[in-house]
Amino acid sequence: MTGARTPLWQSIATALSNEIAAGHYALGDRLPTEAVLSARFGVNRHTLRRALGDLAERGLVHSRRGSGVFVAAKPTDYPLGRRVRFHRNLRAAGRLPGKAILATETRAANADEARALALPTGAMVHVHDGLSLADSQPIAVFRSVFPAARFPDLPTALHDEGSVTAALARFGVADYTRASTRLNAVTATPTQALHLRIREGAPVLRTTGINVDSDGRPVEYGTTWFAGDRVTITLDPEAEGRHGSVTEAD
Repeated sequence: MTGARTPLWQSIATALSNEIAAGHYALGDRLPTEAVLSARFGVNRHTLRRALGDLAERGLVHSRRGSGVFVAAKPTDYPLGRRVRFHRNLRAAGRLPGKAILATETRAANADEARALALPTGAMVHVHDGLSLADSQPIAVFRSVFPAARFPDLPTALHDEGSVTAALARFGVADYTRASTRLNAVTATPTQALHLRIREGAPVLRTTGINVDSDGRPVEYGTTWFAGDRVTITLDPEAEGRHGSVTEAD
């Protein structure tokens, strides 16, 4: 028994988004005409327009009546080093950083969170969920988890400061570094797809890691889900000492 075939329009959308991500088309470039693309992919214009519509919904292209379809976004280079600052990275790439807080709660840690933060089972943690933006376009959903006993009023500090670094500084954490990072590809959940304006099941890149203070004590356990076609992750050892947060909350 064979699996379901991928719809042609979806395959075309994936091919074009990959080409945009690879730099075949730069920001502001006009894509080939519908006639040219239809011939290239061997489909009718209705199928092609559905693929272009999908790219438009994701914010990758926009159409101008009588002029064509143009690239509206380019992937952001995002270096991962021992220290990574979301705002600094985007500004260095010529993008305007932004953040939207989705939810903040204090609850008992699950097993993974307790293990990552070196806490006893059932210890209380602050959970900070948000959306990272580049030029007002969502590029990632993040979750940061912090030990509540050590940082009792951290949710208020995060709300006031709008920055993990500044919030932790209120509690005497002058610096923190990445102790470990895991990267893997997953598919977007319905909620993630809604926030990132992508299709449910579309590929996203998940980074999971632990930040520690200067004494090696865990201060943050973070997970970030990047829209796969909006960010190019690079491993940059030279970023150490220049940048810092395992999640994109900073």
